[in-house]
Amino acid sequence: MQNLNWTSIATGLVAGVTAALLSLSANVQSTLAIFFFAGSALPILIAGLGWGNASALTAVIAGGAVAAAMASSHFALLIVIITLIPAGWLSNLANLARPATEIGGPEDALAWYPLSNIVTHLAVMVTLGMIAVGMIIGYSGELASQMVDLMLMALKEQEPLYNPDPATIAQMKAIFGLALPLVQGALWVILLFAAFYIASAIVRLSGKGLRPREDMPTSLRMHRNAIFIFLAGLVLCFLGGTPAIIGALVCGTFGAGFVLSGFAILHQRTRGKAWRLAALWLAYASVVLFALPVLFILILGLTDTRRTIALTPAADKPQSKSNNT
Repeated sequence: MQNLNWTSIATGLVAGVTAALLSLSANVQSTLAIFFFAGSALPILIAGLGWGNASALTAVIAGGAVAAAMASSHFALLIVIITLIPAGWLSNLANLARPATEIGGPEDALAWYPLSNIVTHLAVMVTLGMIAVGMIIGYSGELASQMVDLMLMALKEQEPLYNPDPATIAQMKAIFGLALPLVQGALWVILLFAAFYIASAIVRLSGKGLRPREDMPTSLRMHRNAIFIFLAGLVLCFLGGTPAIIGALVCGTFGAGFVLSGFAILHQRTRGKAWRLAALWLAYASVVLFALPVLFILILGLTDTRRTIALTPAADKPQSKSNNT
């Protein structure tokens, strides 16, 4: 296994323990739980991006073991599936490179694994992970229905006159049953990509990073085939039952990838414009405050599925890590 030495193992152990502690902190601070869970991917990513696959694998195993010892095997399995393994896999993909001549590039250069493929892999990993978690915890439409009932009870306590008819309640449950997996999947993709972005910056600043810094506005796109998966998820949403839940999850995870791509396109197309800062602030603020603008950013992301490949001189790659190619 590449970079298997005491330094990478020690780094992986520290990263794994840190990841487990961050995940356990989510049980203490419920208001920031999702950020603690997503933050637990950061140590794994730093270990993998800076010290290689051996360090990332050690971190995943150590994180799962510490979580199992301090909480439960059930909790450990959940964080390993939805956080630690995706983080380790992302770091592996980011460190992949091959001679540029294999894709028609110049000699003595390395071509790095495209960012568009990395983001698409992230959407796939989150989708599969959440499906596995749903099977473990027994997620179904009944859970969403119970959550709607709890919300209605809370509303009735505040507004005693509020009494929706059964048809309205049924419609609310149907919408919420699809909205919950959609939002959860989308949010998790965005948070894990943010962790990947931050980890990449930290590793580059430390001088340990292999992958060159990329121009996100031009390279952050989704793979062209991701469009078909997104459309398949959209079709599943109309079938009802478990297929609809899976379809909503797919729309959320892959839709989030296209939203990230849409924002990257917006950054690219506003370069050099005097009104760029105002336009970007307006776009981000409108997405945070309202749901409809997200659709326009999503459509913008769907219109461009280019694949940009970063190249670096082969001589710039450290000899000790040449087996990452």
